[in-house]
Amino acid sequence: MPSRVVVVDDDADLRKMLAAQLQRRGYEVRTASSGEEALAATCESDADIVITDISMRGMSGLELCKRFVASGRDTPVLVLTAFGSLDTAVDALRAGATDFITKPVDVELLMFSLERALEQRSMKQEVHRLRELVKAPSVNEDWIADSEPMHRVRSTLQRVANTDVSVLISGESGTGKEVAARMVHEHSSRRDGPFVAINCSALPESLMESELFGHRRGAFTGAVTDRDGLFARAHGGTLFLDEIGELPLGLQPKLLRALQERRIRRVGDDVEVPVDVRFVSASNRDLEHMVELGTFREDLFYRINVVVVHLPPLSARGNDVLLLAQHFINRYAAATGKPVQGLSPAAAAALLHHHWPGNVRELGNCIERAVALTEHEQIVVEDLPEKLRKQDSQPVLPTSRCLEDLPPLSEIEKRYILWVYEAVGGSSSRAVQVLGMDRKTLYRRLQQYRVVPGSEPPGAT
Repeated sequence: MPSRVVVVDDDADLRKMLAAQLQRRGYEVRTASSGEEALAATCESDADIVITDISMRGMSGLELCKRFVASGRDTPVLVLTAFGSLDTAVDALRAGATDFITKPVDVELLMFSLERALEQRSMKQEVHRLRELVKAPSVNEDWIADSEPMHRVRSTLQRVANTDVSVLISGESGTGKEVAARMVHEHSSRRDGPFVAINCSALPESLMESELFGHRRGAFTGAVTDRDGLFARAHGGTLFLDEIGELPLGLQPKLLRALQERRIRRVGDDVEVPVDVRFVSASNRDLEHMVELGTFREDLFYRINVVVVHLPPLSARGNDVLLLAQHFINRYAAATGKPVQGLSPAAAAALLHHHWPGNVRELGNCIERAVALTEHEQIVVEDLPEKLRKQDSQPVLPTSRCLEDLPPLSEIEKRYILWVYEAVGGSSSRAVQVLGMDRKTLYRRLQQYRVVPGSEPPGAT
């Protein structure tokens, strides 16, 4: 639908000129010769934006601004003023006007101001919509998503939840893999059982076997009592192994046997005991490539990836950035007792333009900082980290038409390969499908760019 503009001025020639210029650019235009007529027009049909002269017979443009603000409408108002009435224009801004344009009217400047005001209004409405969406009840309160890619992920997780097949969740660090694992558990018939999670990179190799399977007293130095492992504690529920690519190679056959036989043996014991667990794992590494390198067992790989669910990076989730930001604002505002309600349109735009290499974890850190620093009810751009205030992203394709600014083809190829590699979460198998090149060529390119294949993509944390 075209944006609806109301032009208010008691100068008929100026009204006609502005209406013609706006209609030529695709806007739906209504005109009014007074503030009273403008109010009546906007009551009959909502306006997306109002352009009004300051000095008019009857109701002035200043009074019109005040009436719009008092009515609670979010309709932007642009005021037109002669050079001699700049003080009045400043008063109009204080009364709620979005911007002012001096006469004689520079049409291009007016159009720029109008488009910017409409963008801010749209952003403000989207922030409000997402704020209300965050308040809606959810089965999993940490699953905050409304984008199409995440709707597909959620659908897959819910469909697989009531089976007992193993699920492998892939994706960059900070994308919410444990949240996805909890969703599988909470939608399954095991929801009343325990959900036990462990990060395989967080424990030293010497303790990993005991942590998973338990041990008997005296099995090793420091084992002063019998102790159940995570498999036993997850009995009747779900066991989640995060960063399973970090599991020591020597321990992988024991995990494979436990998953196949559904029986475990504690360290130092000679008796196997049955366990009933749903197994979910996650990794930010390319396990298929690790199999080729011999650092991950092929039989275990095929045992754990019966169903693979890939979590897209935050940069591929559209307005989920704002939805999650509002969720974090609510959380940290409540924790600190600060009356922070949401984001200013400019701050919301800055969040949307950032690439988020650290994904949801980076966003949460950013909002926690902003809530702590802000002195307003809305987070403004100045509350955000400097790297968000000064967006300096390099486009894949050049935007300049100046020959001196155009990079060589090798640079364009490098940007595109790294962009695709990061977009697929560092998965070499998915990257070669998108790029249309063989795996060896991709590896040579990544090594040339000083990226280790199978590791996290550039910028991931």
